[in-house]
Amino acid sequence: MSTTATATAGVTARAGADPQRLTGRSKLVLAVLLVAQFMLAVDFSILNVALPAIGDGLGFALSDLQWIATSFALSAAGFTLFLGRVGDLVGRKRIFIGGIGLLGLASLLGGLTTSPEVLLAARVAQGLATAAATPAGLSLLTTSFAEGPLRQKALGINGALMSAGFTTGAILGGVLTDLLSWRWTFFVNVPVALAVVLVAPAVIKESRPAARAGLDLPGALTVTLGLLGLVYGMTQAGAYGWTHPHALAGLAGGALLLAAFVLIERTVAAPLVPLGTLRRRNVAWGNVLGLLAFATETSLVYLLTLYLQKTLGFSALAAGVSFGVLG
Repeated sequence: MSTTATATAGVTARAGADPQRLTGRSKLVLAVLLVAQFMLAVDFSILNVALPAIGDGLGFALSDLQWIATSFALSAAGFTLFLGRVGDLVGRKRIFIGGIGLLGLASLLGGLTTSPEVLLAARVAQGLATAAATPAGLSLLTTSFAEGPLRQKALGINGALMSAGFTTGAILGGVLTDLLSWRWTFFVNVPVALAVVLVAPAVIKESRPAARAGLDLPGALTVTLGLLGLVYGMTQAGAYGWTHPHALAGLAGGALLLAAFVLIERTVAAPLVPLGTLRRRNVAWGNVLGLLAFATETSLVYLLTLYLQKTLGFSALAAGVSFGVLG
């Protein structure tokens, strides 16, 4: 149990309340964190059905539409571990609020943009915001509730909402694109992010590990660049083929950097990812299943988006409802 959780449970017990029952304040904390996590989950899929409309509106070539998704994925996947450790060092609450604030600003920029370059910059910023806020939010969710049924309930609700986020995002993206404009798939984040940034400082307590580990800069650098290389290589392979020089360079460079990361984690005093954790059976199977789900679902959704709207003539709303079935 973390120091924060222990202190919270002790104060509650001295007050004569049941530490496993939600109080008014804990309900507010739970609501703020769940709303933020749900928004982050929705953001993964809300732009899917809007891609053809964005391409038509900003002049993206059909072959370049994948960069709207890839620019987000590169920054989100590449910086999650690094920014998660930064949150441990400077405070998870601070990183969480900063990440949500950045998401709101990036979403506003994306909705107002008139050029492909600015849109891609906004997507990179959204990915960085997600990489910062997601691990910090999950840590805050864990440390804000005492270990036992209350924490299990909070994590269970969070898991269910994040799973539902894909379906909600696809349908919401179709509704907003069809009835208003693709720009509203960005704008919808702004009021939610603003509400979280205004409320969270007053209701969420700061959280840090009892023992502050070092940053592990070599590990952070190799895993971040390695993940960036792999994602870049796979996107180039999808666009130009597996034998294209850019694809081979990205995949080879990413693999070498991740191999270096493993060697570093074996020797560093405060590893970014303790390798023993990855060897645990439930963690290993979870990673395998997560990889299969994201590798198949992400590519399928992108291709189906273009096929349903560009080939079959579906509206954005009809395509969004179709993805609701998949979700």
